[in-house]
Amino acid sequence: MKIYPLKFYPIFKERLWGGEKLRTVLGKDVKGDRIGESWEISGVSGDVSVVCNGPLKGKNLNELIAAEPEALLGKSVLERFGKEFPILIKFIDAARDLSIQVHPDDTLARQRHNSFGKTEMWYIMDADPGSQLIIGFEEDTTPGKYREALDAGDLTKLLHYQPVAAGEGYFINSGKIHAIGGGILLAEIQQTSDITYRVFDFNRKDADGKLRELHTEQAVDAIDYSRKDDFVLSYQQKPGQANPMAVSQYFTTAYLEVAGNLKRQLEDREAFTILIAVEGEAAIQTGSEKVNIKRGESVLIPAAADRVDIQADSCKLLEVTI
Repeated sequence: MKIYPLKFYPIFKERLWGGEKLRTVLGKDVKGDRIGESWEISGVSGDVSVVCNGPLKGKNLNELIAAEPEALLGKSVLERFGKEFPILIKFIDAARDLSIQVHPDDTLARQRHNSFGKTEMWYIMDADPGSQLIIGFEEDTTPGKYREALDAGDLTKLLHYQPVAAGEGYFINSGKIHAIGGGILLAEIQQTSDITYRVFDFNRKDADGKLRELHTEQAVDAIDYSRKDDFVLSYQQKPGQANPMAVSQYFTTAYLEVAGNLKRQLEDREAFTILIAVEGEAAIQTGSEKVNIKRGESVLIPAAADRVDIQADSCKLLEVTI
């Protein structure tokens, strides 16, 4: 396999709560209204990313893995996850509040859906004044109190509201009830899973005038009812180096601020690397091959690459690996 930074065609998803920031802020060639998500690097069945640059243009991610699994994924990733690409990279534009939801952990997702669970992190790229996230409960609660509040239409009174600003990071464990509030544009890094249990949707109706499906019973066993202050990511922003943000068994994310040249040695990393541009633009090079990315774009560096060189006048990146 030719080893170079791989870019992919975005996969756009229309959502009831979607807006226009993918086009107006990130400059994406979005067609249609209410496009709420841009899937950047995906191995999800039915939505597998396709390479848009270089000699492998037109090949999808699964084809590359099938042809050269260790070169693309890395030895440690193969041992843990097999040939299934283990993470999903998205940009989300919430013009309106998302539904209040929860994701199952690996055990429950495997039992019910033969799937990974869904732990995720968010990096806030843009936020309107007053924008908020819902993350967890304001106080410890119980399944009984939760059901009572849900039945009475008072669920929101139990939840924790978190004001946000651009540059902040949040880690959402599986089991934590949550929602992205209106006015927020963010980058999302998550386990490869599209399993969501919707518990409350503010009684909104879809394009056909119908209430969207809720997953009340499925969610009860998936929710962590304890109050945990474990979701705010505290990280440094020192230029010219990797600043750790999130470290988990599913992915590791670092913040890179580049002004000039930054070399990242990868020879000891038995895994692929993903770079997500959250501000500015940069040239990404492995060997003799170079590609440019700008805010709202991502590249996948195959595991076989031993180094990546990043050149930028001013760029902020998220570096993701496993």
